[in-house]
Amino acid sequence: MLILSLLILVLAGACVLAVRGIRADAQAAAEPLIVPEALFGPQSLEGVLCVQLLDGEITAAQYVRSMAGIAARDDERHPLTVPRYEE
Repeated sequence: MLILSLLILVLAGACVLAVRGIRADAQAAAEPLIVPEALFGPQSLEGVLCVQLLDGEITAAQYVRSMAGIAARDDERHPLTVPRYEE
């Protein structure tokens, strides 16, 4: 009889813990997810320039001049070589 009583207490305790876990999961799911702004920010220099252009921080001429500078720098660092096809 003592073993049966202990078994019932253990099972009742397990049920209480399981219900608490389900309620905690439900509360966590109800809370809004907070996403850092850094995930949505521009990830490249070109992206930063686009955001500045759209926000009106720079003019279109400044944007074009900056993009030309980026292209020239990229051409110096990583020149494009086209393979030749010879028959």
